[in-house]
Amino acid sequence: MSSPKLSVIVIGYNMARELPRTIRSLSPAMQRDIDIGDYEIIVVDNGSTEPFDPQQCLQLGSNISVHRIADATPSPVPAINHGLAVARGDLIGVLIDGARMASPRLLATALEAAQLHRRPVIGSLAFHLGPDLQWVSIPKGYCQEVEDRLLASVNWTEDAYRLFSISVFAGSSAEGWFVIPAETNALFLTREHWGALGCYDPGFVTPGGGLANLDTWGRACADPDGRVMLLLGEGTFHQVHGGIATNSSVSKWPLFHDEYVRLRGKAYQRPTGTPLMVGRLHPAALASVKLSAERLLQINAKEKQ
Repeated sequence: MSSPKLSVIVIGYNMARELPRTIRSLSPAMQRDIDIGDYEIIVVDNGSTEPFDPQQCLQLGSNISVHRIADATPSPVPAINHGLAVARGDLIGVLIDGARMASPRLLATALEAAQLHRRPVIGSLAFHLGPDLQWVSIPKGYCQEVEDRLLASVNWTEDAYRLFSISVFAGSSAEGWFVIPAETNALFLTREHWGALGCYDPGFVTPGGGLANLDTWGRACADPDGRVMLLLGEGTFHQVHGGIATNSSVSKWPLFHDEYVRLRGKAYQRPTGTPLMVGRLHPAALASVKLSAERLLQINAKEKQ
């Protein structure tokens, strides 16, 4: 069996409602301009305690496999590294949060970006479904039932670009398209680069992984031999699922940051620099691009003061 060009690792925990949607958005039926033989989807269930039917994912494509971590830890880091160990692609993407649905050319654009540099560091922006950041909208009544109706109202399975119309920038991507985000939920590196990076650091043991995702993205972005690229017009869209950090009403930042400082010996700082934008703009994303331009002007104005 020939190896695929791309491997996509998706981590899930107690996401019986959300994970099948995410895999469907990544499936051959919904991803555009990429052949089924060009990529594999590796679903890693990190010891879910709620029933999860793997057939809901497997039936979505012959390029999908499901793995279960029996002795799972509260941190998804070991599950991610398991996925990286079994991945067969030359380019490997990690989605640490299986509740995040993908736009239709996320994978094709990642493959296109990978052709532009010897050591590409590829990421996409993140969005929250709903009228506001979910830690803001949930106390106001936003919930899974409301979200189900919202998703049905745009018929997202016909065209997942419609998710842009019912979402807002996530906190990590608040500055918009033209600024390197604090983290990405779709990080693509070459197999060689993952090895050089040491994969995800198993020292991040707090529930949800703490700042493991921010740390990995930051270390990749800081590689002097790499080139940071953002997938213009593509993104991931977070569903409500009671997540450790995203949907919590109490900030876990102090706990997470203390762990980061213990491991790195310094305070966390987000990546800086100018990303290379790769992709094309679907009309559904234009409003977010306009907002991004406005925010970039505001940032530049503050820097000149």
